[in-house]
Order: sequence, then C-alpha cells, then structure tokens
Amino acid sequence: MNLFKKWLAVSMIAASAITTVGAEESAFKNETPLEVYRAGSQKPFEGNANVFTGKVKVDMLFPANDTAHYSGAYVTFQLGARTAWHSHPAGQHIIVTSGKGLTGTRNGTVVEFKEGDVVWCPVDTDHWHGATPNSGMTHLVVTGVLDGKNVVWKDKVTDEQYRAKPAR
Repeated sequence: MNLFKKWLAVSMIAASAITTVGAEESAFKNETPLEVYRAGSQKPFEGNANVFTGKVKVDMLFPANDTAHYSGAYVTFQLGARTAWHSHPAGQHIIVTSGKGLTGTRNGTVVEFKEGDVVWCPVDTDHWHGATPNSGMTHLVVTGVLDGKNVVWKDKVTDEQYRAKPAR
C-alpha cells in the first residue's frame, strides 16, 4: 500500500470517529436526567403492628417508577421480630446485610439465613421473614410491583410457626 492510500485510510477512520462522537453527543442532549435519592431523603418508619410482630424499622431507599417496576428498602428486625404472612405479586429478593434471619412458607418449611445470603421469594408464594430469637437482622429487599401492588398482607405468624425448627 502506498503512502497516499495509507494517509487516505487513516483520514477516513479519523473522520468517521469524529462524526460518531458528534452524533453521540447530540443524542445525549435530550436524555432523561438521572434521579438521585440522597441518603436520609426517604423517611424511615416503624413497621405497622398489623403486619409485623416485634420491633421493625423500614428505611425506604427508592420507589418503583414507570420504567423500573421494583422498589428497594432496608428492613431491620430486632430479636424475634418478623413479618406477617404475605406474598408478592411480582416476587422479592432479600439480601441479608447483617445478622441472622428466618423465613418460612405455608408448607411448614423454615430456613435460616445469614449475612451475605440472598433469598428469592417467588411470585404469589405465601411466606414470612424476620430475625432469629437470638440475633437481630437487617436485609435489603428489592420488591417487584405488578398492577400497582408490591405486597399482599395476610394473617400473623403464630409463635408456634415462628419457632419451628429450620430445615438443614
């Protein structure tokens, strides 16, 4: 390849890159702005006694929106605290950030989990979760929303259901 052809090839590649960068920059001018939820901007609240047993604190992190149909929150359970039976129309991921917890299903299965574990609560599966009798627990929940609903609350978990032996 002679010198002129090399120069022409390099010039065409450079011109192409400049055109591409210019097109990308112009595309960004109309993008939707980022939303930042500043730490502490979402007010924490105590868990409602109708759907929780014991002391529970909920720290909302972000709400669902028109594009991302899920929300996020930290939920902190003191010793022995737990949710009532409930289900999620679009499921829920639980990521344990500290302590030890329990979750149970209507078939009587109780599972213990600890910091670093992740639990998937399938769509429309009745379950409960909370701290163990000997350890508080905080988890991050990412909860799906379907038709404007993220949870369907049901009856309270009895002490007998809560104290069932965890599966191995």
